[in-house]
Amino acid sequence: MAKKKKILRGLRVNSKRGMKNLSRKVSKIYREQRFKVRLKARDTLKLSEEHVFPTGTKKGDLFEKAHKFNTAKEIIAAGVYPYFRAIESGQDTEVVYHGKTLIMIGSNNYLGLTSDPRVKEASIEAIRKYGTGCSGSRFLNGTLDLHVKLEKAIAEFVGKEESLLYSTGFTTNVGVVSTLPQKDDIIYCDRINHASIIDGTRLSIAKTVKYKHNDMEDLERLISKDNPRKGKLIVTDGVFSMEGELCKLPDIVRIAQKYGAKVMVDDAHSVGIFGKTGAGVAEHFGLVDKVDLLMGTFSKSFASMGGYIAGDSDVISYLKHTSRAQIFQASMPPANVAAALKALEIMRSEPERKEHLWKIVAFMLKSIRELGFKTGHTESAIIPIFIGDDFRCFKMGKRLEDEGVFVNPVVSPAVAQGQALIRTSFTATHTMKEMEFVLDKFKKVGKELGVI
Repeated sequence: MAKKKKILRGLRVNSKRGMKNLSRKVSKIYREQRFKVRLKARDTLKLSEEHVFPTGTKKGDLFEKAHKFNTAKEIIAAGVYPYFRAIESGQDTEVVYHGKTLIMIGSNNYLGLTSDPRVKEASIEAIRKYGTGCSGSRFLNGTLDLHVKLEKAIAEFVGKEESLLYSTGFTTNVGVVSTLPQKDDIIYCDRINHASIIDGTRLSIAKTVKYKHNDMEDLERLISKDNPRKGKLIVTDGVFSMEGELCKLPDIVRIAQKYGAKVMVDDAHSVGIFGKTGAGVAEHFGLVDKVDLLMGTFSKSFASMGGYIAGDSDVISYLKHTSRAQIFQASMPPANVAAALKALEIMRSEPERKEHLWKIVAFMLKSIRELGFKTGHTESAIIPIFIGDDFRCFKMGKRLEDEGVFVNPVVSPAVAQGQALIRTSFTATHTMKEMEFVLDKFKKVGKELGVI
């Protein structure tokens, strides 16, 4: 018996030593791989030799990573920094920057309503009646009759029983995705979904499975392997915000029905644009009754700020009483609610806005491609122009700005490494004269930089 105990103790000791050795080896491999990734990033971005991407701290200094973050400083020093530009006018087809007028093709003002006098007047009237804020969350003292009116209008517009307002589009996705799927549930998420969806999955205690972008075979392969008794949510962008591609909603719905999953669509870049009435991609595909949750933002076609989620009454009630992003966040200010309500009214009564937008988009997509630029597989009001190299992308953005065109350079991690692009987006109030000016400048700068 004593001999048996001695053998068992020896096995336990050897097992512990083995685990420690294995742990040390794994840690070493991880450190080496992390260092290689950082070197590759440095070489790809052509940064200085001493530049690093800090991922942790030394000697307990929380701010060390910030002190060593030099990327923005180097781009500024190169004279091509494209972020946080302080515009000195309203968001319209033209904007003023550093006293110079630029044609704006970098805005999400798809229906051209941010400067509409009717929308502005509605906001002013709301401030006169309700003040500038609600001084609390919807859960307590922050619900106005205006909020309830907008929720009813949105639900009716998108074809769902009820809707719920959040104070931003970002917190709408975070609040819904982190709340509905719980411990024994699974979220299936397109790899390039918006950051707000990704952050929602990170906050959720549910398991998250990412499928290859718009790859329905991969989605079905992954969902077919999981326990059929688990709750499942497939969440996707309706229009992917950088590439402008549509999600493959008919296939997503087919897979969801086959495997008992629920479907959530983020219509941020599609509401107001897609569908007969502008209600989004579910309406566009004729699948409103097959999509369980429709999410949208008010910061684009609605010319305001905030977000909504629409679905069955029971689901909306559950979110009202359990979503932390709803309960612990101050409610949408009255001016924003009133602006969204007026924008919705105009959207529904003036379908010619959407029709003109699509004419502008069709003309620009055809013309940009004819110039020789690569635009990917866009099907929306977003036209990406693929440049590839990050620095060249920054430089092209700056040269276009010099020539009188405001665009948005997009580099990693917003897009994959080596897939830097100029993101252009168009507005229903753009004129053909403005578009011809833009094309002339794209031709000039594209040839100058060797992009075309």
